[in-house]
Amino acid sequence: MPSTAVNRRGFLKASLGGSAALVAAPTLVSWLAAADAKAATAAPASTAPLAFIDDYKTNVMANLTPETNAVVRVLGGMAQVWKTGAAWNTGTALRPDVLRANMRYCARVTTARTEAQAREAFVHDRQHQSYAMIGALGPLAGLYRTGAKAVTSITAAPDTTPPTTVSDAVPADAPAGSALGAGSYTSDLGLVAKLVDTVRGPFASGNPGKYAFQYPRPWRMNEDSKVVDTGRTDALGYPVYDSKVVVVTQLLRQRSTSPVDDGGFPSGHTNAFHLAALAFAHAVPERFQELVTRAFELSHTRIVSGMHSTVDVMGGRVMATALAAAALADPANAELKKAARAQALAYFTEHTGTTADTLYAHAHSDAGDRYADRRANYRSVEPRLTYVLRREGRDAPLTVPKGAEVLLETRLPYLSADQRREVLRTTALPAGYVLLDGFEQWGRLDLFTAADGYGSFASDVTVTLDASAGGFQAADAWRNDIDGRGALTKKGTGTLTLTGHNRYTGGTVVEDGVLVSASAHALGHGDVRVLGGTVRVDEPIQVHGLFAQESGTLEPTLRAGRRKAVLTVTRRVVLGADSVLSLRLDEEHPPAVGSTVRVIDAPALRGCFGRVELHDGTDRLRAVPLYTADGLSVRIVRH
Repeated sequence: MPSTAVNRRGFLKASLGGSAALVAAPTLVSWLAAADAKAATAAPASTAPLAFIDDYKTNVMANLTPETNAVVRVLGGMAQVWKTGAAWNTGTALRPDVLRANMRYCARVTTARTEAQAREAFVHDRQHQSYAMIGALGPLAGLYRTGAKAVTSITAAPDTTPPTTVSDAVPADAPAGSALGAGSYTSDLGLVAKLVDTVRGPFASGNPGKYAFQYPRPWRMNEDSKVVDTGRTDALGYPVYDSKVVVVTQLLRQRSTSPVDDGGFPSGHTNAFHLAALAFAHAVPERFQELVTRAFELSHTRIVSGMHSTVDVMGGRVMATALAAAALADPANAELKKAARAQALAYFTEHTGTTADTLYAHAHSDAGDRYADRRANYRSVEPRLTYVLRREGRDAPLTVPKGAEVLLETRLPYLSADQRREVLRTTALPAGYVLLDGFEQWGRLDLFTAADGYGSFASDVTVTLDASAGGFQAADAWRNDIDGRGALTKKGTGTLTLTGHNRYTGGTVVEDGVLVSASAHALGHGDVRVLGGTVRVDEPIQVHGLFAQESGTLEPTLRAGRRKAVLTVTRRVVLGADSVLSLRLDEEHPPAVGSTVRVIDAPALRGCFGRVELHDGTDRLRAVPLYTADGLSVRIVRH
């Protein structure tokens, strides 16, 4: 056995008071149950467990119990599934159905793996995880690598070189000052690189969790979670195990030291991928969802390679989510994270010739971008949130973990901390996924969906965007299907776009700026009141209630051949003397001169617009309003 394994095992034994037995599952389960009970009865702070973000620095090798290690606590959902044994190979499946599905999934994926997938998995096994995440920056990736002087020596899997001899290194021909991973601290993007490394700092290791749970890698077990030694050994003298999980190469698994030092849960690579992704996302929120998508994608290669199982990968994501929030919420890192965001924004706007307002569009301008399709990205992420887990029992409301809102701080900068917490709560996974319902339930957070705004209005929501602030503070889109009893009030000079099939029932109020309706049910169910600003209607929309416009502007787009009214109202329409109708013609299919287009349908219409405008780009046309008792049409005529 390699000497390093002996030393680490000795350290482990000493840290546990001379016993090699690790955290027993009943102890962890009972501790978590007691912690939940204390929280429910408002136990004094002295007896209640600390919030993860206040205790994350306990994640070191000297602490391997839930009482002493915040990460072990957060990963406590695993203790409902797996009972750690007295030795690495004597654990017991508490939920054999879950773990059998886990192993069968791994077997299906690895046996169906193509050679190309195997080679890709090798690259991401050996390449620096922070460097691998740069690919999610799309059109900004090349600029980032240059500005950060970020390099790698591993771009493809070797044909014959044993993987055990391959490690990432600075290439000999790399520019002076280049660095692996996120890049060099002395580069033009040095603060971003430092932020990534800080989030992946000394308290972010998955090793304490591996020792605490001692859940073997998939190729060491059969589908009944039993370690079965065939009696054969490989070229390095390690046992050959009876498993249907195929490893990328025989030599890839031989890089392991010893089974006790090589647990599967949680996946360290997965932890690293998600930590790097969330750090980059804080500095470059223009690519937030793409970074999250790539973290899920690269984490999946750990299953493809045969090195990890689904529960390992989910565990790595859960701990990374909590650790990233803790590092970003740590007051010691407040100036760094702010400076890193400012540096990234300044660098990319300068080198792309954009502004804060147009950088997002540029960052999504490459049709060849691997992550250009948002729907495809979500299709990639969604099944990997839960993998083989089946939802059980009833749903339970989520209390968003303390500090988790910091993860959306730059993506939704116009919302308050409490509002970002509500976004996380209303977009989270439901309760009932055994592995994800651990202490503080970090596993229920769905950051991809949260980046698209609220999932529900449980109470009235007021959002203020500032056109002068630039970036997301000036304009943003909420793409989720929003329900709930609350109302939406739009304030500020900026622009908010709603694209979902919304069902919130509290109504919509526009006081200032622009509210864009980009789907048939964007404005939900309830009255719509325009007190100022602009309501822009890109697609025909139905208002389920009253539409009242005292002032401000209604700005619909007119399109030839459209049979439906642009605005269909189920109750009456009330128009004030200060209201404006500002018509725009569809650029590709404008209505013909002399045609009549239906603008509003309603059971009743009272009043009329104070002014009707038509913008056709030539000022040669005008619109003649034709009011009826049940709506409004306009005829397009020449001046």
